[in-house]
Amino acid sequence: MSEPALAPRNAFTGVIAVWATAFVGSIVIGIFAPEEWRIPWMLVGFGAVVLLSFAVQLWYGRTQGFIFRVASSVTGALLLMGIISVGFGLAALIPS
Repeated sequence: MSEPALAPRNAFTGVIAVWATAFVGSIVIGIFAPEEWRIPWMLVGFGAVVLLSFAVQLWYGRTQGFIFRVASSVTGALLLMGIISVGFGLAALIPS
């Protein structure tokens, strides 16, 4: 007797997890990194998010839509980190 096929996991859960990691990472970098080191650390954070995106999608184990899911993860993380970086940049312009 064969086993019934299980429903596949939702692939976009990994995309949302990468976006959440990018959000939390960019906020942490923006708060704790000195102003002159903020952009280099954002680039390091983005590199980590790209590697995380590949790892999550490879862990998922489905070949259908792999490129689309990785591209969605990376593009969303880039936009999210860019918007947060602009926010911290504008906040740095305000004299204290």
